[in-house]
Amino acid sequence: MDKGDSGQRQIARDSLFVMAELRIDGAPGEYRVRVRNLSAGGLMAEGVQNVQRGRVVWINVRNVGWVEGSIAWIQDNRCGIAFRDEIDPLVVRAPVSTGEGTPRYVKPPLAGFDQTQLRKI
Repeated sequence: MDKGDSGQRQIARDSLFVMAELRIDGAPGEYRVRVRNLSAGGLMAEGVQNVQRGRVVWINVRNVGWVEGSIAWIQDNRCGIAFRDEIDPLVVRAPVSTGEGTPRYVKPPLAGFDQTQLRKI
């Protein structure tokens, strides 16, 4: 292990389990992978096949979007991806939200609502 590798190991990593899509430069389509741990500078993905060390990739990280990186290491069906630019790993852990929040149709009924006032169709 050279100095560069040992420096990378000092970065704090959070264990987690989220799904992501992976695009490999020069390969058609996207691959579904499991993200097993994450730091500001990279992640470990599981379920990766037919990729070479040093290859440029893009990974769609939850709540962040597409992030460019490169394959840092490969072991069996796992690989390490070093991001080109750092991300905030806490954003990935935040609950997924869109728009104004929970849609009305999945919220509980309003308190004091008189269901006899509904019109039957």
